[in-house]
Amino acid sequence: MSQANGNKNNELVIHVGGESGEGIVTIGEIFTRIAAFTGLNVFTFRTFPAEILGGHVTYQSRIGSGEVHSQGDVVDVLVAMNKEGYQNHVANLRPGGAIVYDSTAFTLPDFADRTLYPIPVTELAKDLNFPRGKNLIMIGALVELFGLPLDRAEKLVHKRLGRFKDLLPNNLASLGKGYEYASENYQRSALSLDTEGISADEDRVILDGNQAISMGALAAGCRFYAGYPITPATSIMEFLAGELPKFGGTLIQAEDEIAAINMAIGASFAGKKAMTATSGPGVALMLEAFGLASMAEVPLVLVNVQRGGPSTGLPTKTSQGDLFMALYGGSDDTPRFVMAPTSVEDCYYSMITAFNLAERYQMPVIVLTDQAMAPRIRNVPKFDTTNIRVMDRIVPLGPSRDGIYRRYEITETGISPMALPGTPGTYYTAEGLEHNEIGAPNYAPEMHRRMMEKRYRKVETARRDLRDWDLVVRWGDPDAKIGILGWGSTMGAVREGVARVQSEGIKVDVLYTKILLPMPDHDIRRFLEGKKAVVVPELNYTGQFAKVVEHRYNVEVIKFNKYNGIPFRTNEIYNKIIDVADSLGL
Repeated sequence: MSQANGNKNNELVIHVGGESGEGIVTIGEIFTRIAAFTGLNVFTFRTFPAEILGGHVTYQSRIGSGEVHSQGDVVDVLVAMNKEGYQNHVANLRPGGAIVYDSTAFTLPDFADRTLYPIPVTELAKDLNFPRGKNLIMIGALVELFGLPLDRAEKLVHKRLGRFKDLLPNNLASLGKGYEYASENYQRSALSLDTEGISADEDRVILDGNQAISMGALAAGCRFYAGYPITPATSIMEFLAGELPKFGGTLIQAEDEIAAINMAIGASFAGKKAMTATSGPGVALMLEAFGLASMAEVPLVLVNVQRGGPSTGLPTKTSQGDLFMALYGGSDDTPRFVMAPTSVEDCYYSMITAFNLAERYQMPVIVLTDQAMAPRIRNVPKFDTTNIRVMDRIVPLGPSRDGIYRRYEITETGISPMALPGTPGTYYTAEGLEHNEIGAPNYAPEMHRRMMEKRYRKVETARRDLRDWDLVVRWGDPDAKIGILGWGSTMGAVREGVARVQSEGIKVDVLYTKILLPMPDHDIRRFLEGKKAVVVPELNYTGQFAKVVEHRYNVEVIKFNKYNGIPFRTNEIYNKIIDVADSLGL
């Protein structure tokens, strides 16, 4: 919590807690979007129980006028809808923090180091004869307490809840009731956010990670999606169900994950850019068909929104534990590409790259995101569509001079033209059996050797080509003795942790790669030069990426693993760098 412009705050971390069914996510999400709609920067994290009904739900928002890249270290404001919401999270509230709570549900004594804002939410809802409006009452109170404009809040409620036309008047009345109560009782709130000079930026969009994944797929030309519902990937399918038909595309909810990936492979074989999305357990079911796409050289994009495991594990918590499965999963050697976006904004551009890789090299591509990034709300610059490069597969114009179409012709790059069904003179067999150049099954050892080399040659061709694709992010001091090498959604906390230690005079060099297979060897080897210590932060137990780096580059790294289902905090990254610097005498 930092002060600016008198008593107003540059930034606040708000944590909402309560029982499932009380609208906790609605409070957090709508209030966050109101703040973003006002022009403030936002970063969210939420966690909820795996059960359909019951259990504790939390939603954390970091809101400020400056850049925010993580969910924050400590809570400035705790919003509790019941006593459990207070008891479970008050320990995370910083000294001098504030508690906004439903004073009808429970009472609190005065604290010397806490500011209380009791709001009789349940009582106010009864006054309106609309018990379901408790969450909107709390939102209205928060809008006033944080100094946000009511008209923006009303517009946002219209936008987000307007489809419930019968309930809209009551929802707006509840919003107004909460705002009115807070205005009458807490006229000069110490929670006001500094919005001076800030206005809604028309050049920015408010969205979450799964929405960015979906929009990137559409921009890349995806016109077929097949999937089966699974937390936390389902909202990709839900978003595309509304948007894909507008682009002339098709979406199918399959009976299971096996059917979903096979439908996507079939659509791609027929000439449509196709994808599916799931989480770790679904990927496990899809691996056999994934091998078919690799063997038959059919373009395919598979999004894996990682969650805690193994098995059903922690379906509503985050993880980076599926890396080994993404890199190596399948029977025998299965060439593929693996990508990992580093932010909500990057989800959009990474999906375009994933489809380009799939189409250009006729290979399946796995895109690894996670539960923390999938529902994370961010306001990001409008996507630059003017410089987007969209690639399509190479297709033959007809058979070769001898009248034979060699679908799997052995070439220097490993890439051979892929005919669309119905193209005259280009009929071929595409299946999971090993085959010769025309696609006929062939089990000869020499043919298998040549075809295996052909398929893997595409990976090496891509490794050379990708140097120009801007798929690594590097910042900091290139001459630093401490390096951080990472992937995926941990980048935001690392960016803030590194900035903090740099302000104290400690030099750090950072590299994040968005492509994990093929690894960007040229960039990583240059990064490793001269380092005395390289830290690899990961949200898994075994340090999977760290092991890949150690084995591939013959170096020893410092594994920094977190595996409780919660993302890294900035102070955790900061403290780790300080420990490493102290051990090196820096």
